[in-house]
Amino acid sequence: MPHDKRKMRKRRGSRQQGWGQVGQHRGPGRRGGTGLAGRHKGKWTYVVKHEPGYFGKDGFRNPTAVYVEAINVGRLSEMALDLISEGKAAESQGKIAVDLEKLGYAKLLGAGSVSKPLVVTVASASRRAEDKIKKAGGEVVKPG
Repeated sequence: MPHDKRKMRKRRGSRQQGWGQVGQHRGPGRRGGTGLAGRHKGKWTYVVKHEPGYFGKDGFRNPTAVYVEAINVGRLSEMALDLISEGKAAESQGKIAVDLEKLGYAKLLGAGSVSKPLVVTVASASRRAEDKIKKAGGEVVKPG
């Protein structure tokens, strides 16, 4: 509740009420625009402090590069039993048959270890991956 001792009551008739001449402290111009306006001008220090990297490009993406979905043999060996229970792989004669192309993978890589005999159908595989699968009693089938 206003009372007569408040400074604002004293300034009510003064038009600027302590904010100097002509329109200071009035309107959206005093905040430097709305939204993200002025980030390359008056609000630059905010960008430097809180959002480094907001402007400019970073790095280079080769438009002619081909990105291949790949999976390591260790990960495949861990997933094998889950794939059988989901119906995405089959087990016959003690070996687990997996078609990686149906799972969305184009290449088999050699990181990790293989503990189960796997029959893997894949477009391409690294030499280490093939060796590890053969040592575990499986094979790599390349269609085509």
